[in-house]
Amino acid sequence: MAELVLVRHAQASFGADDYDRLSELGWRQSRWLGEYFAERGAAFDAVVLGSLRRHAQTLTGIAEGMGRTLEGEEDARLNEYDSHTLLRAHLGEKPFPQGSDRREHFRILREALYSWTDATLGDAPHEPFAEFRSRVLGALASLRARPAKRVLVVSSGGPIATILTEVLGMPQRGVVDLNLQTRNTGITELQAGKTRIQFVSFNNVPHLDRPDRAGTLTYS
Repeated sequence: MAELVLVRHAQASFGADDYDRLSELGWRQSRWLGEYFAERGAAFDAVVLGSLRRHAQTLTGIAEGMGRTLEGEEDARLNEYDSHTLLRAHLGEKPFPQGSDRREHFRILREALYSWTDATLGDAPHEPFAEFRSRVLGALASLRARPAKRVLVVSSGGPIATILTEVLGMPQRGVVDLNLQTRNTGITELQAGKTRIQFVSFNNVPHLDRPDRAGTLTYS
């Protein structure tokens, strides 16, 4: 069976005009993860990532931390849903919350995501959850079909949560609950073969769990 090492991207630029780029902390998180892999002699037979900028930048940071080049193959099926469009569909004519209250933002996002998974979201154009789930699981099927023994996958919280919900046989709303728990550069591990797939671990951040890195654990 192959080992799939799923990594959520490092902290992006929450609250900025362009979310899809790493913050300064995000760059440090990704380099620290690379250093952690290097310290343990980690090697990957293949690297696959989504096509978003934050995915590519996270892989760049990991490679810098490992002190080596990592050539990744892009698979857009591993991209995140469009949270802005989903929030707009949920809020309708109501204004977006102002300010930087992350708790309020994620409370409203959770409501929108539950409606999305339940297929009860408003009529604004957005990717249906069934299509999102189908493309993510298609990417998983492609990963399982690879001959590689150890694959590094850099993606986002939504796709990783979707894969894990499928593996564990959870209800669809589990995608939302797991998604909003995913940590930046969190590691999720699976053992996968052509006929069987097993859960190993979820959301680990050993590279951040150090006294000198207090306050570097993030969720966006």
